[in-house]
Amino acid sequence: MFSKKVISITEKIMEDGGDSISYEEACELSALPADDTIDLIMCANKIRNRYRKNTFTCSIINAKSGFCSQDCAFCAQSAHHKTGVDTYPLLSEEELVNNALRMHEAGATKYSMVTSGYMLTNEEIETISRAAATIKKKTGLMICASLGMLTEPMARQLKESGITTYHHNLETARSYFDQICTTHDYDEDIQTVKSARSTGLKVCCGGILGLGESWEQRVELAFTLKELNVDIIPINFLNPIPGTKLESMPLLLPLDALKCIALFRFINPEKDITICGGREVVLRDYQSWTFIAGANGLMVGNYLTTQGRNTEMDIDMIKEMGLI
Repeated sequence: MFSKKVISITEKIMEDGGDSISYEEACELSALPADDTIDLIMCANKIRNRYRKNTFTCSIINAKSGFCSQDCAFCAQSAHHKTGVDTYPLLSEEELVNNALRMHEAGATKYSMVTSGYMLTNEEIETISRAAATIKKKTGLMICASLGMLTEPMARQLKESGITTYHHNLETARSYFDQICTTHDYDEDIQTVKSARSTGLKVCCGGILGLGESWEQRVELAFTLKELNVDIIPINFLNPIPGTKLESMPLLLPLDALKCIALFRFINPEKDITICGGREVVLRDYQSWTFIAGANGLMVGNYLTTQGRNTEMDIDMIKEMGLI
């Protein structure tokens, strides 16, 4: 029998939309016993079908790797960790464009240029902007960027070049952030999100789950994203990298990861939710369940420092599920 609590909240969201669930109610859902997880997932699927039926795929390129001054506990590219990750400066305009053409041919609909480090220089922003303008001319890709902290003048330049979406994760809840990063303040990330939005860029902003945070802190993050009114919520799952501070952190269980997706859908029913890094190792044979749990997007191809699944396999999985 379905949980009455889950059904009641689902009906409110289906009828009234995004403001139908309170923080306290979401925490109650997060505390439900494991026996109710499938109920939560099935109802999240109903909410997804109501508000976000169409699916999308995106891909990224690690456009500048390593040497990052920040001490994020999970990150292979932090200069505070010894992980053996490849390090290199910003790729050339030609390399950025050619990779976009390959991903477009493979079936991606969005393409994001991602760089390590706190903030790019003006010269690096120029390179990214020229590449974006060329990609816009040659493909139908939606062009995104994730370049660290951002000022409003930088954001305006990126938007004028053809970039439509800026990605900047909060990583975790404010109440847990000092356990993950000590080299910058949470409000600096919040300000970057606001700077991007103020210039008309869409904002892609989410975090990484499985860092050791509580269920209440997962709900806290989802509500922070709701308050910021971000357009796309990327959910990553920790894939512990040897040499980082979190190298010994256990993986989330597949059903717990799916429960996380469902909670984010309940809290942000009308937003795009895309599943990104860590899904292969955490979800394993349950990867197709990401859509049933409430997601409507998928990152395809490789990630920043880890290998992803074959792109064709992901595209086939979406088609086989009958998703649009």
